[in-house]
Amino acid sequence: MKARDGKDDGAVTGDGGMLDVGDGNHVHWEVHGVPDGKPAVVVHGGPGSGAGPGWLRYFDLETYRVVLFDQRGCGRSTPDAADHDTDLSVNTTHHLVADMELLREHLGIDRWMLFGGSWGTTLGLAYAIRHPGRVSEIVMSGIATTTRAEVEWITEGVGRYFPREWERFRDAVPADLRGERLVDAYARLLADPDPAVRGRAARDWCDWEDSHVRVSAGQQPDPRYEDPGFRMRFARLVTHYWSHHAWLDDGEILAGVEKLGDVPGVLVHGRIDLSTPLRTAWELAKAWPGCELVVVEEAGHSAGQPGMRDALKAAVRRFAR
Repeated sequence: MKARDGKDDGAVTGDGGMLDVGDGNHVHWEVHGVPDGKPAVVVHGGPGSGAGPGWLRYFDLETYRVVLFDQRGCGRSTPDAADHDTDLSVNTTHHLVADMELLREHLGIDRWMLFGGSWGTTLGLAYAIRHPGRVSEIVMSGIATTTRAEVEWITEGVGRYFPREWERFRDAVPADLRGERLVDAYARLLADPDPAVRGRAARDWCDWEDSHVRVSAGQQPDPRYEDPGFRMRFARLVTHYWSHHAWLDDGEILAGVEKLGDVPGVLVHGRIDLSTPLRTAWELAKAWPGCELVVVEEAGHSAGQPGMRDALKAAVRRFAR
């Protein structure tokens, strides 16, 4: 495996490894499918979720060569954002875009499909806008661009649909931080020197996340939030990115998708997605000439719901041809 300086770091392990991306960070990656298959890269959500094997369900691995990678600080990448001492100043959208391009070069891929959702939409589109010649297609769900308005909606506005849960989320903030936006207050709590304060904040943040994502009676609580390490990693990275609006100018993604021209894209979005309302996907589809918007009735934010899953698989099958 080659690091930024071109030296062999000796970390290849078969069809995966750890890529030295600089700044003391190593990004875990793995490849699935056939060696001569159509390249696709999964851009996971969160930030901080990691790219688990469940993403592979959308692909025919006898047709595709699928790259999974864990973004800085999460999954099996190091250092772990769950550790209080891990420096997040070198963990920004711009760093992640550079990591993706380094990984593409490392794997010898000329162009790849971008596949993902939620936060992965912001990161994937930011990458595509900067490197349109390296993108063959884009398939995304649960569309978000991490603008100031979107962050304020998901942390405060959507509370009108979940008043009990939101008041619990709000009231968990100490009185001395009540004048700040909730996302900023939680970012402070998650950086507190007291591990008990950080632990409570991570639990409260993840409880709120689970509340607004589950919009149907059949959806179960996310079992990952039972893991204290995952809770801390996830909450710390989400608040870090959201409090900075992903280090993007407001409207930057919307203005930038015009550069994608006829790069084919399919945006799949649930009609009743309360976490990331349909308006963002609608505006992106209008601004991007090569884009098709698929609205799934009676679906929320999760890509795993039957209608969402079927639409994503259909897009992937179409582009395989």
